[in-house]
Amino acid sequence: MEGSCGGGGGGGAGQMAAWQGRVGATNIGRLRHGKTSSSSSAAVAARGGGVTAWHLRVFAGVVGVMGCLLLVASLMMSAVHQVQFRNAAISRSFRGLQELKQNSVRTEEAEQIMHPRLLQMATSVVTKLLLMSNFPSLPVQNESDSDSVKFSLWEEPYKQARKWKPCAAKHSLPDEVPEENNNGFILISANGGLNQQRVAVCNAVVVAALLNATLVLPRFLYSSVWKDTSQFGDIYQEDYFVNYMKSDVHIVKDLPPHLQSLDLEAIGSQITDMDISKEAAPSEFIKAVLPILQQNGVVHFLGFGNRLGFDSVPVHLQRLRCRCNFHALKFVPEIQRAGSLLVQRLRRAGAMRTEMDKQLFGSNMLDVPALLAGGEPSRYLALHMRFEEDMVAYSLCDFGGGDAEREELQAYRETHFPTLAMRLRNTSVSPEEQRSLGRCPLTPEEAGLVLTALGYDRGTFIYVAGSQIYGGAARLRPLTRLFPNLVTKEDVLSSAELAPFKNFSSRLAALDFIACASADVFAVTDSGSQLSSLVSGYRVYHGRGRAPTLHPNRKRYAQILGEEEGIGWGGFERRVRNMVEEYKRVSARPRGRSVYRQPRTPGCMCRAAGDGSVDF
Repeated sequence: MEGSCGGGGGGGAGQMAAWQGRVGATNIGRLRHGKTSSSSSAAVAARGGGVTAWHLRVFAGVVGVMGCLLLVASLMMSAVHQVQFRNAAISRSFRGLQELKQNSVRTEEAEQIMHPRLLQMATSVVTKLLLMSNFPSLPVQNESDSDSVKFSLWEEPYKQARKWKPCAAKHSLPDEVPEENNNGFILISANGGLNQQRVAVCNAVVVAALLNATLVLPRFLYSSVWKDTSQFGDIYQEDYFVNYMKSDVHIVKDLPPHLQSLDLEAIGSQITDMDISKEAAPSEFIKAVLPILQQNGVVHFLGFGNRLGFDSVPVHLQRLRCRCNFHALKFVPEIQRAGSLLVQRLRRAGAMRTEMDKQLFGSNMLDVPALLAGGEPSRYLALHMRFEEDMVAYSLCDFGGGDAEREELQAYRETHFPTLAMRLRNTSVSPEEQRSLGRCPLTPEEAGLVLTALGYDRGTFIYVAGSQIYGGAARLRPLTRLFPNLVTKEDVLSSAELAPFKNFSSRLAALDFIACASADVFAVTDSGSQLSSLVSGYRVYHGRGRAPTLHPNRKRYAQILGEEEGIGWGGFERRVRNMVEEYKRVSARPRGRSVYRQPRTPGCMCRAAGDGSVDF
């Protein structure tokens, strides 16, 4: 029986075998002692208690098996306690996902599960992965396919990523743009949330430079979805932005008095998204906007966002985009300090001063003592769970909630997306087709299945970015079943620490941006999300090739899930890993892709050559 718990290997199994041997030897010795004290074997047989060597071996084997089972149970309990420990170390007053998970246990509401067979297999796999991680010598059978792709959980697998360096900070323009021959002022009112507005700001910088105009600090429109009155100066450092960009474009905080009283719409100086093509070439702005600017001295872009293209923009203007996005836009000190506190608590470590830290926090990085003395900083994975009601409603997908779900989402569209709701009255959209085309956001359950297939175990610490998950506890429960160590900013920061940002969705989103950018690994569930796009690009630009990001291909994933009844866990795991691995390959920005998401492009990043020089 010595090999029944793994032989004489090291670690847990070796200790188990040694303990089992001692227990067996002790009991056998005691039995042998009782045997030798008898007058003779014949006397023993006469008393009807004939104990043979075979009986002794059987008894020792039973004791050994019992010892093995007790030790395995002890190890599993240790693993479970390890899962619970880190959340308790972060906060004693859980209010975010922790409260939601506790409520989900108390209620009788059923889980909303779309893939029960895969979820059942994944539940078993994450626990086994945790045991294998903590006790590598323990012979826990893994259900993975022996041919499965080995996946690098916490590191970039391709060293080529480290050869790309940020180079947008360089510029060849004068120290400051002269105001002579300026064509006038450009004013923008950006719509959407924090990340859409960020894109609009940097596109406006490029347009101002293109048209030789002065940019007025952008204004942010109020949204019925985001319900945030924040303006530029509430989120970003105004003076830093103006001074950093002064070599490229002249920026002022307000229009001059003689232009403030003008009715810009009445004089034809207001330009909406209807007037400019989506991702238009620079030539369109020169043809359509420059004459108005020269005539009236001012142009107002209302709702300005993704109006400027990528491929047609010359390198020197592309560089301005990257200078703006990756260097000039710094969060206000209040957000930087709160973000610093958030990240340090997630890491369970004091100030690390990585390159990412320097870019995100500047001089406002708080030097908070580590929550737990000693040891290395803890790793965490940030998951952007873009499964809020607005995204779910806009996707036109079916998420298994039946008629009640469809009616609720249609009512939401009627209120918040009236144009879309009107279009649906005249045409039908197939939810199945939407899913097959990769247009449906991943549910928490589907995100959990991806992470399990990649090899993350039940003890993985996960920061969840995003707002309220549609469907609440019932929708979240399949994910927490796999990964109970989930937290949000509401779990990590106290109510008092979050109070300055309460009711300001853009400022709260800035904290999510910081936590995701700083994470050891960032996992995307919706590649169309602006936050996912901007954080991914920020990690490429400032991560120095050491900031891996996971990008599931939703179209391919939908195909895999559509065939789930015909594949085992090993096949599912292999296909998911191949899907994610393909995105991680290092290459220059493909044509048509956003510079904000993929900044490995001329003007933004440079690639180190073998002789130490840089080229593209």
